[in-house]
Amino acid sequence: MVNIGVCQKPDIVSGALSSSGIDPNTIAVLVDSIERGFYPNRHSLLIFKNNKLVLEKYFKGKDERWGEDLGIRQHSDTSLHDMRSVSKSIVSACIGIAIAQGKIKSVDEKIFDFFKEYQQFRKEGREQLTIRHFLTMSSGLKWNENVPYDNPENSEIQMSRSSDPAMYVLSQPIIHAPGKVWNYNGGTTEILARIIEKTTGRNVYTFAKEFLFAPLGISNSYWTSIPGTNTPAAASGLRLTSRDALKFGILYLQNGKWNGKEVVPEQFVKESLISHINRPDGGGYGFQFWIVPETINGKMHTWPAAVGNGDQRIIIDQKNKMVVVMTAGNYNLWDIKYNSGFILRRIYSAIK
Repeated sequence: MVNIGVCQKPDIVSGALSSSGIDPNTIAVLVDSIERGFYPNRHSLLIFKNNKLVLEKYFKGKDERWGEDLGIRQHSDTSLHDMRSVSKSIVSACIGIAIAQGKIKSVDEKIFDFFKEYQQFRKEGREQLTIRHFLTMSSGLKWNENVPYDNPENSEIQMSRSSDPAMYVLSQPIIHAPGKVWNYNGGTTEILARIIEKTTGRNVYTFAKEFLFAPLGISNSYWTSIPGTNTPAAASGLRLTSRDALKFGILYLQNGKWNGKEVVPEQFVKESLISHINRPDGGGYGFQFWIVPETINGKMHTWPAAVGNGDQRIIIDQKNKMVVVMTAGNYNLWDIKYNSGFILRRIYSAIK
């Protein structure tokens, strides 16, 4: 059997695996395999099902803080952890909240309506760009994150090193009609964060702390800035505890409500978690969420997921009333075989 730590926070209720419809013995074998290193360098695994936290396990492993080596650490429920590109899903939520506040009219507002200082780039197809295109990474802008992040040819690295990251993004040439082709682009998340700042007067981290984190009871967080600036690195800089990452997943499982109160608009959440455009690998993409199809034991499952480099995951399964959070330290290691996908398959094989 798996020992589950008693949840001390009243807004997340703990429960037993055996009463959740998940086989405890299968999960015990999984946890043991993680501890033995079969699934390398895992840091946490949390399962929330049927309104209860039924598994919360932390492990020892090598970690980083935005590339800074932190050595071997024993992770816990109070440990801040790099969320990397899970940050993008948080930025998306902030867009939804700003729409609810009337700061942004809709996802179909034109990008250059917010950037009067860059009107010289409002041409050659870029004038058609909308918030929706940026949420769905279908801007059509030239962008290359298909090379490692230590490669100077990586567009996000070039953006971060530029003297004006927003101008760097908005000046990129259009190579596809907006809305037609998906291409992973952290620069679009940076622009979404700048729109938050322009319309609310708060940078994305300050805005998130007040209108997203505070309602969820999240008081311990950190958002790394773009080097040499005080601007939060919107695409990848957020650090949260695993339990607080779980809260974000639960919020979306509950269609944007927390303790019965709407935090993110329900319709925005629903649109966030469905595919708006196909990815080349066969999956889909929502509003800064990956839509992941998976066949397990002959059954097709489709999960919306917040995904981060290093194998950070928040899986949201409304059909099974389940959220799975995983953190790990496998940054920039793309070919690890026994990764979060394998862990997820083991979890689903344990559902009765």
